[in-house]
Amino acid sequence: MNAKLCLVTYIMISLPSIALASDQCDSLLNFESKRLHSSQMVDFCNSFYGKTLLVVNTASECGFTPQLGELESLYQKYKDQGLEIVGFPSNSFKQELADEKDTASVCYKNYGVSFTMVAPSAVIGIEQNAFFKVLTQRSGQQPRWNFNKYLINRNQESITYFPSSASPLHGELEAAIRQDIGSPL
Repeated sequence: MNAKLCLVTYIMISLPSIALASDQCDSLLNFESKRLHSSQMVDFCNSFYGKTLLVVNTASECGFTPQLGELESLYQKYKDQGLEIVGFPSNSFKQELADEKDTASVCYKNYGVSFTMVAPSAVIGIEQNAFFKVLTQRSGQQPRWNFNKYLINRNQESITYFPSSASPLHGELEAAIRQDIGSPL
């Protein structure tokens, strides 16, 4: 009985904060997606509200795929300061593996990715997922290839676009992340 009472109390205390975060979330973060090769869902508002968010459209068979390792290094370097990264595997440019399990293997086993990866979806065209529809409208930049990067500041007030060729480390992207999280140069 005591454990049930504690659980009910915890839920009642937690619900207002969950509702508050949802009310405060910008429409960009009002999105859910399945995690890569998992049945678990990712609620963007609850997971990323108030954090510096880097969104990347990825593909397993692209010349830029090694950037997954650099993105993981970037994540490890700044995650404790509020950086989150979300990878959106996509076959929009015909370079993603057909089997989600194989995509997961490339990300998790080959590159050691620990940041959030969601299930494959279209990032351009008529089947473009809802998150990328809002993202491209707000940023004015539709992905032109795999590994386009969108840096969303912690207040969701600005989105900075970086092309595929922008290295995750030691360049303008990392400098912009440091500026948003308040880390010294």
